[in-house]
Amino acid sequence: MALQQIVQETVTGLGYDLVEIDRTAGGLLRITIDWPWQPGSELFINVEDCEKVNRQLQFALEVDGIEYNRLEVSSPGIDRPLRHEKDFERFAGELIDISLKAPMGENAAGLVSASRKKFRGTLERTSNGEGWQIVWSDAPAVKPGQRISKKRVPAPLHALGFTLDELREARLAPVVDFKGRKPKVEA
Repeated sequence: MALQQIVQETVTGLGYDLVEIDRTAGGLLRITIDWPWQPGSELFINVEDCEKVNRQLQFALEVDGIEYNRLEVSSPGIDRPLRHEKDFERFAGELIDISLKAPMGENAAGLVSASRKKFRGTLERTSNGEGWQIVWSDAPAVKPGQRISKKRVPAPLHALGFTLDELREARLAPVVDFKGRKPKVEA
């Protein structure tokens, strides 16, 4: 059996989702797991989950003769990759980073640099509900304690529609808030 299939069957058999498999030249086999997404419920992977999957994978990989020097099982982390449609549905409304396969070119229409490929903004459904877009403002970030004039005109919002095929990579933006995770506000 192929590595992908062994890992997929083992991880899903234990009730988790396989997020990513990474195999390095040094023999490190890194497996990233998460809980299957249930709308309205946010479960987080803990050390016990990783240990459980690690033990089962060690056995499964040994039985099938898959060679590796070190096995590492982890959670997706704060910069979780977004690959599938369900990932985008799950994280709609969150701040994400995307990299396009090709620069904007003529489609930029002078609004952004024609050579730009990377964007950070809020993930949203397009107005027709069939696609995805990222929405951002070029306004500088407000520093803690900074006063903002009531007369200040807010910077315009930009939106970029995209298809999953146009993406080189999409990840949750690694934003750390030491006051705890804030619940997502439903629009």
